Amino acid sequence: MLALLTPTRLDRYVFRQLLIGLAVSTLGLVALVWLTQSLRFIQMIIQHGLSPFVFLHLTGLLVPSFVAVILPITCFIVILFVYARLAADRELTVMRASGMSDAAIARPALALATLTTLACWTLNLWLVPSTLAKFTSFESVIRNQVAAFLLEPGVFTAIPGHVTVYVQRRDPDQVLHGIIIQDARQKGEPATILARSGRLIESADGPAVLLRDGSREQLDPKTGQLNILSFDRNLISLAKPRGGTVHLAPKTSEATMAQLLHPDAAQIAPEVRRRWREEAWRRIASPFAVLSYAVLALLAVLRSPFRRQGGTAALVAAVFGVMGLVAVELGVETLAARQNALIPLIFVVTLGPALAGLGLLLRGVRRLREAIA
Repeated sequence: MLALLTPTRLDRYVFRQLLIGLAVSTLGLVALVWLTQSLRFIQMIIQHGLSPFVFLHLTGLLVPSFVAVILPITCFIVILFVYARLAADRELTVMRASGMSDAAIARPALALATLTTLACWTLNLWLVPSTLAKFTSFESVIRNQVAAFLLEPGVFTAIPGHVTVYVQRRDPDQVLHGIIIQDARQKGEPATILARSGRLIESADGPAVLLRDGSREQLDPKTGQLNILSFDRNLISLAKPRGGTVHLAPKTSEATMAQLLHPDAAQIAPEVRRRWREEAWRRIASPFAVLSYAVLALLAVLRSPFRRQGGTAALVAAVFGVMGLVAVELGVETLAARQNALIPLIFVVTLGPALAGLGLLLRGVRRLREAIA
């Protein structure tokens, strides 16, 4: 058993191929997903006149979540591909002829799967929730505050929070002229605000406009009478109104592990607390799926019978096996979110195949030991 844990030159040769393949495939797929997902933010960046660096910063915050989803699959694909190529080149035949067991041959793949599992834990437990929270905050700043400060003359600008602003002209010193504001933040009581001039300022609650020489027109919903209030100076906030306590709670994907395991009962409803509890244990258990996928790929190559034309059927079966595991994991996670008593099933689905597969690989070591004895 000690010999199995001692890396050899051959282990380093195979591990180098696996590591390079994992890095290249993961970067390629992450770049592809990033490109497809970032297209929906290009229009927002262009409309607000922001720089490309803001676009890269905004979309870059999504990259860790892409990596967390892609990394287990790319690890499986790389192990399956590299070991299938070793088998096709008869390198596995030479390894077995030199006295190496299947467990010894699988050492580089298991080492890569272990490192990938540790990386997935780092992503799931810390990096992904942190970057997603920063993404939501940054996107809110762009859509809310930046949109308010980049009002275009002659354009009706919709600002999140049911506010529409029209500016007829903007002076070089940033003084606005001919201002119309449609404020529908109070449900059932919309107001129209007219002003000759104004200036955008930053208040404690966010962007606001200081209006001069204007009027506020509002229809009374009870009497149907139009109320007009004239003013010489008025400050109108353009920030999105903050709601009740429900808005103070982060999204499930953005909550930290401490928040998921110890939610505030005053902010989180019971059904949401069940979903949070399942999310916490899913983040802990899901990286074990990397080991299960890796072991399944190894069994498809090392345990399939030798064929001169190659074991294509075994490789296809491994791919469908991983697809089945992913489907089962999603189903179990959905059930566990509704009934937390089923949370242990997440560990069974993610870790069970790895333990069973490792037992099959180590059986060859036991047989070799018995033959030597």
